[in-house]
Amino acid sequence: MKIRRVVTGHDEAGKAVFVEDGEVEPITVSLSPGAEYHRLWGGNEAPSFPDDGSPPDQHPFFPPVGGYRFLTFQVPPGHRQSAQPDLSPSELEAGLAELDAKLPGMGGYMEPDAPGMHTTATVDFEIVLEGEVWLELDDGAEVHLKPGDAVVQNGTRHAWRNKGDVPARLVAFIVGAHHARVPGSSAPA
Repeated sequence: MKIRRVVTGHDEAGKAVFVEDGEVEPITVSLSPGAEYHRLWGGNEAPSFPDDGSPPDQHPFFPPVGGYRFLTFQVPPGHRQSAQPDLSPSELEAGLAELDAKLPGMGGYMEPDAPGMHTTATVDFEIVLEGEVWLELDDGAEVHLKPGDAVVQNGTRHAWRNKGDVPARLVAFIVGAHHARVPGSSAPA
């Protein structure tokens, strides 16, 4: 899918201006064939205005407390968000290095013994745009989502599954949050 991003900002006098209008290339990784991520915007802290519309720091993939991310992602049919079982150790190592380079830190949240399952210190707001997807939580509990369905995910352990025959595309806004069960995210005192 082609995604066009239009970004506004301010000129030296504080006047609102368009600073970018262009296509965002998808991020793909060999360990998840058919999956795509379009990083649209994000920051690691609350924004301040006026600004020139330059992209803020967006590393790692999931935001820290006070940070945010805006993206789309595609879940291909049969997708379980896991490394291919027939990969050699060197292919797996190369795939994990690619994942970390293109989607920094994402691999560290994935559970190797439960394909696709992960828990992040975030509140995720997602809307299904195309296709159908199943959101799986603990103990195999799942919900079937169709276009127009929205999810508010409050730091839960989850995985995305596509049991259909066409790719599912979702848009997400992710906000960093305190989470007592995620390393590196301390709950407020």
